[in-house]
Amino acid sequence: MFIEQGFQNQHSGWIEVICGSMFSGKTEELIRRLNRSKIANMQVAIFKPAIDTRYHEHQLVSHDAKKTNAIPVESALEILSKIETADVIGIDEAQFFDDQLIEVAAQLAKMGKRVIIAGLDMDYLGKPYGPMPGLLATANFITKLHAVCMKCGGLAGYSYRITNQDEQLVLGEKQHYEARCRNCFQL
Repeated sequence: MFIEQGFQNQHSGWIEVICGSMFSGKTEELIRRLNRSKIANMQVAIFKPAIDTRYHEHQLVSHDAKKTNAIPVESALEILSKIETADVIGIDEAQFFDDQLIEVAAQLAKMGKRVIIAGLDMDYLGKPYGPMPGLLATANFITKLHAVCMKCGGLAGYSYRITNQDEQLVLGEKQHYEARCRNCFQL
């Protein structure tokens, strides 16, 4: 045990961020990476914001119906008390957390954990969203995914809201949002 603890303390973990617009495959990519970790016999803990109950209260579900069990949490700090023996920590919908998620991710990495975080990098106005700018700045690895523009078929990096709601946080999917390219993203 002493050797294992010494080894673990000598090797730090890291932070991976998967970002992009809606319908770009962020949750699907997160689930893929977490499943590969499970195949490698690593202990995995998966978290999601409790506010996101669009598909299921206790599962991450991608738009193409890939799913895995997840622990809903009210705050980023709650994650620290629920990681138990996990080697890999998955966090979805990071934009719905507050800026404490940046420090929580850093603490987990310092503990030797692989932290994989997925979230929207921009809101429906094309502005940086929640803790994502800080996570992107402190991540060791970043993957930016793109969707297909629902107007022209080009490379989409924006989540265009098709309803008249003006709150930043509006949970929804195709009934509320379209993926758009830079040219088709008009406010």
